[in-house]
Amino acid sequence: MVRLLERCVLHVRKGVKSPPFFIFWMIFPVILILSIFTFYPTVNGIILAFENYSVFNFSNIHFIGLKNFTKILSDPLFWTALWNTLWWIVLSVSFQFVLGFGLALLMREPFKGRGIYAGLVFYPWALSGFAIGILWSWLLNAQFGFINDILIKLHIISEGINFLSVPSWAFFSVVLVNIWYGIPFFAIMLLAALQSIPQELYESAEIDGAGIFSKFVHVTIPYVSSTILATLLLRVIWVMNFPDVIYGMTQGGPGGTTNILATYMINIVYYKNNYSLSSAVGVFVITILMIYSVLYLQFTSKHGADEF
Repeated sequence: MVRLLERCVLHVRKGVKSPPFFIFWMIFPVILILSIFTFYPTVNGIILAFENYSVFNFSNIHFIGLKNFTKILSDPLFWTALWNTLWWIVLSVSFQFVLGFGLALLMREPFKGRGIYAGLVFYPWALSGFAIGILWSWLLNAQFGFINDILIKLHIISEGINFLSVPSWAFFSVVLVNIWYGIPFFAIMLLAALQSIPQELYESAEIDGAGIFSKFVHVTIPYVSSTILATLLLRVIWVMNFPDVIYGMTQGGPGGTTNILATYMINIVYYKNNYSLSSAVGVFVITILMIYSVLYLQFTSKHGADEF
């Protein structure tokens, strides 16, 4: 392998055109890793969705067609999880983007203590989502939670609110925590894009008489639009496949009211030990994300970043 890399360096330095087999061996490690850790698990999971694989029948695993899918579609918890997933994505990504963009705009200009402030703002993004969920489940506890204690001392409420036990409060709570957790992602990505905007563009706009709002619309937005489009695409995919916060706070409860498709899939494995049924949910998730990605990319390619 070392000799192969040395040959690659020599070919580049000499400007020699590499033969096809040489290029193949250069990309082979990447293909191998993707095949082992991405393609094989995905294909195997899709196959499982059409079988009766569970811990109770290892000796009698066979093809059962669409039975897992019909069973999923007849489960009311699946439709609750699907509806929750839609709201989970829309609310989380919308507020994360708006607040993250605002934070990036505020941090664009240098100020005293900016480094410390940036570190504190971006620190939650470095933590595990599951750990964040557990932390907030303690903070929102009805009996000894810090949030309830503060609200009672401020005389806003007279007794602790069951944030994670009442369905309406529970879903609101997990969405709010996920918004807080995801703001640094947009702030980091958009701040990097904002800092790459040439100052000369703003100076030219000022000469033409543009105000703050006009510069934001006609200079800032067009210049960072490609970053906005890419981050929105990635974030929607990540949020849909992000059960960490919910599982750390409520495990999908109470009564499945905070389930999204990702936590619903985990609970099927954990409580029912049915891997094929869980794989069927995974196929739904993959299908939804593929449709979304294709439509999103088609829309953005037609309209383009310049028309954003």
